[in-house]
Amino acid sequence: MSNKHVRKMLRRMASGGPVEVAPAMATMKKLTRLAFIAQQFGYAYADVRQGGGPQGDGYVLLIVPDPSPEASARAERNRAAYPDAGDGGALPPLDPAAIELLKARITFDITAKHTDRQRILLAGVGAVPLAVMAGFGLGSGATAVVITAAVWAAVMALVPGSPSTGATEPSTPPFCRSPGSRR
Repeated sequence: MSNKHVRKMLRRMASGGPVEVAPAMATMKKLTRLAFIAQQFGYAYADVRQGGGPQGDGYVLLIVPDPSPEASARAERNRAAYPDAGDGGALPPLDPAAIELLKARITFDITAKHTDRQRILLAGVGAVPLAVMAGFGLGSGATAVVITAAVWAAVMALVPGSPSTGATEPSTPPFCRSPGSRR
């Protein structure tokens, strides 16, 4: 992990508000380490989303101030022990257990956001062969086409999160929204 990203994140954290970190070429290791370091200085991991990096296909990590007394005490201890952390100096040592927990949370957040869309796409593609087999197995010509369309529509209606079921993506809590987002 680059010290440049850590320095930039720590400078932004000095404002006391939510901070978005979008390292280019963000790996899971880099994201979890940035979130861990943020925790050591009084912030908490809040969310991760796609949209970072030069082409917009990387990840953006959102960290927010942690209001708990434990976080405040930890931040004060680490600011006193590592006063030059924001200038590229020494950082608190990594705790493997905390890193693993953050990795699990970030992985869950990344995969959970795309599951409904992927499920709809896979169901739509997977339902086509099933519908074609049912349609042409039960009829021929125009009748087969109508049966195929009806079977495909019925299968798609059963997919959670699809427009036909009325289920929608959960709304994002206000503290996790990016600036300008209305969701």
